[in-house]
Amino acid sequence: MELNAKIPSGPIEQRWTKHRFEMKLVSPANKRKYTVIVIGTGLAGASAAATMAELGYNVRVYTYNDSARRAHSIAAQGGINAAKNYQNDGDSVYRLFYDTVKGGDFRSRESNVYRLAELSVNIIDQCVAQGVPFAREYSGLLDNRSFGGAQVSRTFYARGQTGQQLLLGCYQALQKEVAGGNAKVFTRHELLDVVVVDGVARGVVLRDMVSGRIFSDAADAVVLATGGYSNVFFLSTNAKGCNVTATWRAHRRGAGFANPCFTQIHPTCIPPSGEYQSKLTLMSESLRNDGRIWVPKRAGDTRAPGDIPEDERDYYLERLYPAFGNLSPRDISSRRAKEMVDRGHGVGPLRNGVYLDFKDAIARLGREKIRERYGNLFAMYEKITGEDPYEVPMRIYPAPHYTMGGLWVDYNLQTTIPGLFAAGEANFSDHGANRLGASALMQGLADGYFILPLTIGDWLARVKPGANTTDHPAFRDAEREAKARVDALLAVGGKTSVDTFHMRLGRIMWDKCGMSRNAAGLKEALDQVRQLREEFWRDVRVLGSGDTLNQSLEKAGRVADFLEFAELMCYDALARDESCGAHYREEHTTEDGEAKRNDEKFAFVSVWEFRGVGEEPILHKEPLTFEYVPLSTRSYK
Repeated sequence: MELNAKIPSGPIEQRWTKHRFEMKLVSPANKRKYTVIVIGTGLAGASAAATMAELGYNVRVYTYNDSARRAHSIAAQGGINAAKNYQNDGDSVYRLFYDTVKGGDFRSRESNVYRLAELSVNIIDQCVAQGVPFAREYSGLLDNRSFGGAQVSRTFYARGQTGQQLLLGCYQALQKEVAGGNAKVFTRHELLDVVVVDGVARGVVLRDMVSGRIFSDAADAVVLATGGYSNVFFLSTNAKGCNVTATWRAHRRGAGFANPCFTQIHPTCIPPSGEYQSKLTLMSESLRNDGRIWVPKRAGDTRAPGDIPEDERDYYLERLYPAFGNLSPRDISSRRAKEMVDRGHGVGPLRNGVYLDFKDAIARLGREKIRERYGNLFAMYEKITGEDPYEVPMRIYPAPHYTMGGLWVDYNLQTTIPGLFAAGEANFSDHGANRLGASALMQGLADGYFILPLTIGDWLARVKPGANTTDHPAFRDAEREAKARVDALLAVGGKTSVDTFHMRLGRIMWDKCGMSRNAAGLKEALDQVRQLREEFWRDVRVLGSGDTLNQSLEKAGRVADFLEFAELMCYDALARDESCGAHYREEHTTEDGEAKRNDEKFAFVSVWEFRGVGEEPILHKEPLTFEYVPLSTRSYK
């Protein structure tokens, strides 16, 4: 497997400009001769599809949702970063670049991160022009708020609905192209495989989720914008439909998978309330702007929060990290919350949370100002828990959230399979070992609006247009393999539900490869995942048939892929014998309980090559260099 990152030379602030000039172009008259397939309609997929269609390419878009606007990007509530320095508080493109590299614990590519920071200022202008209703100050200028891992206010927001409003902007841009005939959107279609001919991606195999028909589609380029894989843990903040199938199928066809063990744990999730839960609900990180996080100083204290006086409360983030306080990065805040609960300071009926308290903010700003900033989040919390956060503190606890790992891509966002591109959370490129808040939306839109339309154009300018058809035998072979997998799932005829297997897998992964990991636990997890996978193929019960709408079958296929992918996650976590960002190996801890990196041995991207189910994958390494943000101990104190 060749890893050529194709990073431009020269000063970092000139690299993207230089690269754009050096890329080949497709003339306007020729663009209509090329076809691009986009899988996924979140921010990355919808923005890429809309932009390429507007440029003149023929674009076909597939989503397993019943509408393109149902993508999981709507769940990103808190905001989107951009280095516009509207607050005049010292922000700049370079500072956003610096914060992101540092926040990722020095495990991301400097060139990609700088480009992301550079493009951030354009994203906001694009979205405002589309009518995204960002919050504004009294003067009419766009407002900003703070987020974790930064000491400036650079996060643009639309109350607690930022992701939803941004997605609606992408959706209307895409629907404009649908109306103009340049794009076609196919809902209720799931990708089952990527078709590779002579080492080049030529198309995809899909299943019509309503009729059950399995068929192929060919194109000159394929984009996977299918999100992350945190549902490998069963309980996560992801929508239940989120899965690893698209990226895993690409990996099985030869695409390198980078840093799969880098999975983010978000600190502000509503704690689980019982074994019956099938997912968790995220409270936006924006709440940490005004909410103060604390636990009772006395372990086992069961008093109501209002009965605990100030001098008996431990505002532990403010105590441990005075420079950043409650806005400490997600990985650090999550570990400290777990530490407090493990020591017996947990709160709530199950003692499995910490408090996020708005009492002081309400006294300082007034109830109406808090309602203006967070009203919909407060209403959602009350509806789920039955508790009024205006009167009593919220209860929060960490949960699996975003995945920094994904398909390896070069500077052009092309995978190790030529012609196959990955965008947004589906690739690994920008966040290193830990994503700072409000940067997922930034990356998805940068990839879709500003990067992919140019880099895919460079690829298309080098290939003959319209040469790909589904007549090639590789398409028939891929269809047969996909149908065989569906038939095999239906034929097991076992007694155990798909959800039961998924729940058991999630417990293994959370306990052994979750917020903290160690070598012994990861080795146990590898054995347990293999055993569970064998049991799955002996005893899973998949109801219904393959020639109709069948959600049991859909879930079974996704869980089957999770059972293979989980093994890769554990291999990656075991091989990376250091702590960094969200990857916390218990063997590598500083005296004060922080993650201890090993830059001498592990300053690289782990890129894995598939060798077969149950076979140990091959590790390839892309070295990381840091010219502009020197390697240093990450501190927020």
